[in-house]
Amino acid sequence: MRSRFAPDARLIRRMLVTLALLSVLYVAFAAALIALGVGAAIATAVVVAVLVVLHLAGDRMVVAAMGAREVSPAEAPELHAMLDRLCALADLPKPRLAVSESAEPNAFAAGHTSRRAVVCVTRGLLDRVDRRELEGVLAHELSHVAHRDVALGTIVSVFGVAAGLLWGMAVGLGLGPRRRFLIPLGLVVAAVAAVVHVISLLLTRAFSRYRELAADRDGALLTQQPSALASALTKITEDLSARPAHALRGSHALNGAMFAPGLSGDRVNALLSTHPPTARRLEQLRWISTELGT
Repeated sequence: MRSRFAPDARLIRRMLVTLALLSVLYVAFAAALIALGVGAAIATAVVVAVLVVLHLAGDRMVVAAMGAREVSPAEAPELHAMLDRLCALADLPKPRLAVSESAEPNAFAAGHTSRRAVVCVTRGLLDRVDRRELEGVLAHELSHVAHRDVALGTIVSVFGVAAGLLWGMAVGLGLGPRRRFLIPLGLVVAAVAAVVHVISLLLTRAFSRYRELAADRDGALLTQQPSALASALTKITEDLSARPAHALRGSHALNGAMFAPGLSGDRVNALLSTHPPTARRLEQLRWISTELGT
């Protein structure tokens, strides 16, 4: 898919390196399972099944997880018109549009291909930002679609899910009734699965932080209004920071997909953050504004 979003060689390299490292990591994990005599075929079948489900319905699962639904041009004419304009400006196929009734101001994009792509905004976002700011957020999300990093994010997330499933299988194997003699083996597999899960988490979070900076940059360049995106980011971050953690619990599982994280950088360790610090994002947008003379 070609668009007016400039190719990002650094983003592509990071995508390839992340995928390669995760592939090597999980091949080694599979080899370890086989060496330990665990049913690797069953574990592989589970992972493949997850991949198939995510490929066929991953975008709908993400939308459903946020309690969102697709809206037609008749239901949201202004929002569709804005998305139409941005897609025409970017020379990008128009993704589907969904709205979540969540009061949390946020947005995300999902989908493995341009045909299955969907951009979702929350009611809280629509109520919190003005037209220019909303346009900046939508441009940010379209950048994710154009560069296909949303697709990679979904794919690599499967590795983490797989590790979690295998950890559960290992615990069941070692601690289940009538299988006390397998406790040492189960604990070994569980430990290996936990290590793999932590490493994959660190790799995917590092990639996620860079892709958010890339989407900020490309979204600002598309609209030529980096100050509008900066204003939206400031409003959303302040709103999310003011909300108690338990109020954001429903979106924590999708934290990495969101425009702004429900868990801010001052609440979690930087290595585990899905987004760069807001100050870093605003600094980049100020630099772009200076370069554009806006």
